[in-house]
Amino acid sequence: MGWKLMLGLLLAFIALIGITSWAPDVSLSELSKQYAKPPSQFAEINGQRLHLRDEGPKEDDLPIVLLHGTSASLHTWDGWATELQSSRRVVRFDLPGFGLTGPSVDADYSIEYYAATVVGVLDALGIERCILVGNSLGGYVAWVAGLQYPERVEKLVLVDSAGIPFESASVPLGFKLAQIESLRWVTERFLPRALIAASVRNVYADSTRVTDQIIDRYYDLTRRAGNRRALIARFQQTQPSALAERLGELTQPTLILWGDHDRLIPLSVAEVFSKTIPDSQLIVLPNVGHVPQEEVPAQSLRAVRAFLD
Repeated sequence: MGWKLMLGLLLAFIALIGITSWAPDVSLSELSKQYAKPPSQFAEINGQRLHLRDEGPKEDDLPIVLLHGTSASLHTWDGWATELQSSRRVVRFDLPGFGLTGPSVDADYSIEYYAATVVGVLDALGIERCILVGNSLGGYVAWVAGLQYPERVEKLVLVDSAGIPFESASVPLGFKLAQIESLRWVTERFLPRALIAASVRNVYADSTRVTDQIIDRYYDLTRRAGNRRALIARFQQTQPSALAERLGELTQPTLILWGDHDRLIPLSVAEVFSKTIPDSQLIVLPNVGHVPQEEVPAQSLRAVRAFLD
C-alpha cells in the first residue's frame, strides 16, 4: 500500500472521528423538554436562574436539601427523592455550571459562592433550617455552608465528599481533559459519547449498573450551552482551601457515607472527616463507588434514614 493511500485513509479516519464526535452546545429550551418536566421549576437566586425541584409536604419544618457533584445534576438524586418525598420535603437543584442551571452569571465557581447559593435557595423557598446532603463537590459545598451558615443547617450528610487534598486512584478521562487549558477549543466543541460513558463507568464500582439512559443524561446535560466552559473554570476555582482547617468547628451532627470502591476520592478522606468533625459517624458501603445515591439508591438511603431518625 502506497504512503499516499495510507495517509488518505488516516485523514479519512480522523475526519470520521471528528464528524462523529462533533457536539455543539444544545440550548436550554431544547434540553428542558426532557429534563425540566414537572415538578421542575426555575427560580431567580442571587441573579442566577436555577433549575430546581421542591417535592414532598411543604409543612415539613426541616427539609432535606440535596447537592450533586461535578458534572452531575439534580437527577443523580432521583432514587432518593422518589422514596423520601412521601414523608419529607426534598429540595434539589442544579448547581451553577451544571445541568440546566448552566454557567454562573458572574463566572464565579468559588466554594464560597456555591455555599451562598445554597442559602439563597433556602431564602427563596422560605426554609429556615435544613438537613444538608452533598455528594463529591456537593459535599464540599455542604460542609462549607455548615461552617459559614450554621444557623441554617441542622444536620449534614457527606457522601464521598470533596474539600480536602487527596490522591485519586483513577480520574475520569473527561475530568482530565477539562483540566488541560490547551485543549479548551477541542473540549468545548467535540464530545464523544463514549468518553462520557467511560467517565461515568469510572465512578461506579459495578459498571454494569450504568444504563444507556444514565449515559444519555450526562451526555445531554454536559452539552447544555456554556457548561463545558464552566467545567474548566470550576476545576480552576474550586480547590481544597484553608477552610478544611476549620472542620473541627462544625457543630452539626454529621453522617459520613462512603463507597469503599471509590477510586476518585479514597476512603482515607472519609477517615479524615470522621476523625476531624466532632459529632460524626462513618458508614462505609461495600462494593460501591463514588456516587452511592445513584449506583445503589435504596441501600445508601437506608443508612441515611437511620441517621435522620
